[in-house]
Amino acid sequence: MKNVFIEGIQGMGKTTLLNSMITAVPDFQVCREGDYSPVDLAWCTWMSKDEYERILKNYKPLQNEIIKNTVCEQDHFVVSYTKIITDIPDFHKELEKYEIYNGRKSLQDLKEIVFSRYRNFSKTGYLFECSFFQNMMEDLILYHQLADDEIVEFYHELYGNIHKDQFLLLYLYSDKLEENITHIKKERCDDMGNELWYQMMLEYLIHSPYGRKHGYSVFEDMIAHLRHRQQLEMRIIREIIGDRAIILSAKDWNIDEITALIK
Repeated sequence: MKNVFIEGIQGMGKTTLLNSMITAVPDFQVCREGDYSPVDLAWCTWMSKDEYERILKNYKPLQNEIIKNTVCEQDHFVVSYTKIITDIPDFHKELEKYEIYNGRKSLQDLKEIVFSRYRNFSKTGYLFECSFFQNMMEDLILYHQLADDEIVEFYHELYGNIHKDQFLLLYLYSDKLEENITHIKKERCDDMGNELWYQMMLEYLIHSPYGRKHGYSVFEDMIAHLRHRQQLEMRIIREIIGDRAIILSAKDWNIDEITALIK
């Protein structure tokens, strides 16, 4: 069984597809965004031994939970810290500092970490959510501020480190991007009607180096960014991934057809 990567910009229904895939093919080893993953490090730390031991010392009440959510990879410690529920002030904010995205690593360090983890991964039967495009793409555009051609080259190098016969990308695409985002913007509200997801997304864009440089401030800026990202990801699929990618119409797919293709 191949390793299947589910991708697409925000609001395209990646989690819905993932849940349907789990039901249809229960043998998958599932890596949701924020879970420990052998290839991606979204919402997880990348810590040295000294850094890890310092965190254990500073958060003694959480030591057991931290250890339970830690995987040691040679000389680094990966903590799925968002899985730890606590009311200890600033715990999550402190652990966030040890992530690799959002400009926390130089481009060279980022490449070395990501490329080596993909290169060393040789298992099959995994189902990944947002492990190939989303978090890396946002980092490369918004924080490293690479040009499109530079991002394509990054993915060309990354794809060279992947066991291609085990790789399949399911990409959720929509030509009604603004309509879909408007819908999800209203859907992901709290009980008071506050558009929490949208506000979080907009703040993330506004305060990124790219967002500050281009004066991001409103909904239309977010749509322009997501449209650019979708176009760029589709270009990478065309020029690099080729027939190891399946383009699906967002929110309009047949799970039986998808599982038949995978099997």
